[in-house]
Amino acid sequence: MIKIGFIGTGNMAKALIRNIKNADNCCIIASDKNQDKLSKAEKELEISTTKSNKELAQESEIIFLCVKPKDIAAVLEEIREIAENKVIISIAAGVKISSIEKIIGNDRKVVRVMPNVNCIVGETAAAYSLNKNIRNKDKEIINKLLNSAGLALEINEEKMDAVTALSGSGPAFVAFLIDIFVNAGIKYGLSKEDSYKLAVQTFYGTGSLLKKKKITIEKLIEMVSSPGGTTVAGREVLEDSDINKIIDKTIEAAIKRSKELGKNG
Repeated sequence: MIKIGFIGTGNMAKALIRNIKNADNCCIIASDKNQDKLSKAEKELEISTTKSNKELAQESEIIFLCVKPKDIAAVLEEIREIAENKVIISIAAGVKISSIEKIIGNDRKVVRVMPNVNCIVGETAAAYSLNKNIRNKDKEIINKLLNSAGLALEINEEKMDAVTALSGSGPAFVAFLIDIFVNAGIKYGLSKEDSYKLAVQTFYGTGSLLKKKKITIEKLIEMVSSPGGTTVAGREVLEDSDINKIIDKTIEAAIKRSKELGKNG
């Protein structure tokens, strides 16, 4: 049985706990400086809790740091002496592996993860990077735990800014596009409720079709585009617009900001 500790019990931590708890043979303990949040997590998730980060670190083989970036340094200082041979997994945005190593030592096992909010429903699109001290056995466990919450890909840390923009911020960008579809449906006669349901299901179903049937995006477009039909008429407007440039600039702006934040991480 794997002993896993979570420092911090915010929404992302609780989502990860739910998915990991249901997917693997593990024992979970959580800590939080906010007693109300800790009590709620204990009741909702049916896990052990403690007010002491040191006690949590002592009892855990894997420690998830689910605190705000500004609090990472203080938490690491607190558990530094106990964290030897433990796997430290940080989900703090912008905090680099090297920054964590400077505090706890470059001989420790460190993982940096960029999850996204879809973890709440077990459909995260995440990426993670490992430092040089992670062994193959550790790697297998980490991969299994993180993929229990959806999709988690191992990448080089230098690519984390692109991940942050694409999948980390992505749900907000996709939700913005869905809202445009909803409003268009309302404009042309659908009720707000019906338009919302149809738009959300269309985005959800399209992603599911691409994923489950493993067809290419181009193939799916071809499947829907009957010659002279409605899809082709709509595509002509899209393809003649600046939407490609707009989306590219959106991702570029998010990457730029991620790099700026990372300078302090």
